[in-house]
Parts: sequence; structure tokens; C-alpha cells
Amino acid sequence: MKAAALHELERVEWRVLGALRPVDGVTGMPLGRDCPALQLAGEGARFVRNRSGLYVIREWAQLAAHAGSFEQPPAAPAPGSRSLEIAFDDPSGRWLPRLVRVALPRDPDPGAAAGDSLFSPIDLPLYPSPAAELGTNWCALRLSVADAADGAALGGVLLRVLAGGAVLARGLSDWRGEALVPVAGVPVTTWSEDEDAVVVSTVAATVEAIFDPARGRRTARAAVAAGRAPARLPRVDPDDLERRRASLPGATADVNLAARGALHLNLGLDLS
Repeated sequence: MKAAALHELERVEWRVLGALRPVDGVTGMPLGRDCPALQLAGEGARFVRNRSGLYVIREWAQLAAHAGSFEQPPAAPAPGSRSLEIAFDDPSGRWLPRLVRVALPRDPDPGAAAGDSLFSPIDLPLYPSPAAELGTNWCALRLSVADAADGAALGGVLLRVLAGGAVLARGLSDWRGEALVPVAGVPVTTWSEDEDAVVVSTVAATVEAIFDPARGRRTARAAVAAGRAPARLPRVDPDDLERRRASLPGATADVNLAARGALHLNLGLDLS
């Protein structure tokens, strides 16, 4: 008997280029499925959110040949030789928009380091908006960042809180120049270096502001007062700002952090 011919009706194959895992920029914990759906945009790229809350890079025009290769990816381009810029937005307003640059293609070798491996998701810290809720015992650092010359609000400023040479927290300013930088893990009491005091309830720290005029946003004071947001909200890559911080305009201020405390700080940046 002659065997019946087989006709392929549908083929389901997933070829992926990598995945991003949103994490809480305060605690470092993965946000998972509890995170509101984020909006992603990358020129020539297509994304899918899976059941684990990862954002999978399904396709990218610059790596079109990878879409047709299953058992073995193309030899060129070399791993990590291309950069895909992805914009993240949170329609719920809980997290501030940001950019991330992903080096592609990811290394397909199963033994590759996790930071470069195709089989390991890339952690993406998201930073809270000024309206975000605070956790128990967190120190809430609220800042207003402006151009020292004319008072224009500066959006897309990277804020870092440092103590003892370590970065305790990071955050971003919104289009109004407002930022919430929660500092988790500040002890209620800690040992003092002062011989006259055994313990203290605050930790000395430094707040650092970093701004890139080419990527951030300046909004006039009158527009902020009227609630007129710019047509394009500030969207920056915090990792890129941190790498280039020595060459960018900035400002610093000394503060004392206390668990369950709240600080309000105005920072003026000299952009001349």
C-alpha cells in the first residue's frame, strides 16, 4: 500500500535572540508576572512577553538570518558585535521610562558566561516614579533637579546614593525634574565611629546627580507649573549615564539617611 503524502499545515518553531527580565530597581527582585505589562519598542525588533514575565526578543532586522537557522546560528556577525536600543514604558505610571542597549547576538555556547549567554535573561532595573509606594523601613529621598541658571526642570537625571564607597540606591527624575529614590536596608541603629556615641540612627551618605543634555529633557518652569508635559518624555539609559558620569554635568549633596525617614532635596546643575 502506498503511504499517504504528509502535508505540513502548521510549523511552530521559536528562534529567540535573548530575553530581558524586569527587576525592581530598589530591591533587585524580579518583577515577574505581577508587573504591569510594559511597552517595548526597538527599531526593526519584535518582542513577546512569556509566562515567566520575561520579555523575549523574537526578531531583529539586523539579525534576519538568525530567524531561518535553528540547529546552528549563523557565524556572522560575531556575538555581541551589534547593539539594539530598546525603549521601555510603563502605561501604569509606576515605573519611569528608560532605555537599554542589548549587545547581540547573544553567545549560543551553553558554557558561556551568564552575562553573555543566549540562555540567560538580562536583568533590567526599573526605577520608581515619584508616585510609587514605599516599602517598610525604607528611607524616602525625594529630589527636585533643575538647571542652576534658569530653574528649568531636568528630566532623565540619574541619581545615585553612595556611602562608604558603595552605591546604596539609584533613581531617575521625571519630566518635571522630580525623583523618588528609595533607599532600602538602612538600619534602624548602627555602630558609631564617634567615641562619644555607641550607636547612631542615621547613615551619612552622598547624593550624586548625573545629566546628559543631549539625551535628557529641559522643561521650563512655567510649563511645569501649568502641567504641560513635553511631547517626548525623557528616556535615558541609566547604565550609559553611569559609565560616562565623569564627563557629564553633575552635582552632589551630603545627606543623613534614617530608616522610615523622608528627605527633600533641591539640586541645581551647572550646564554651562
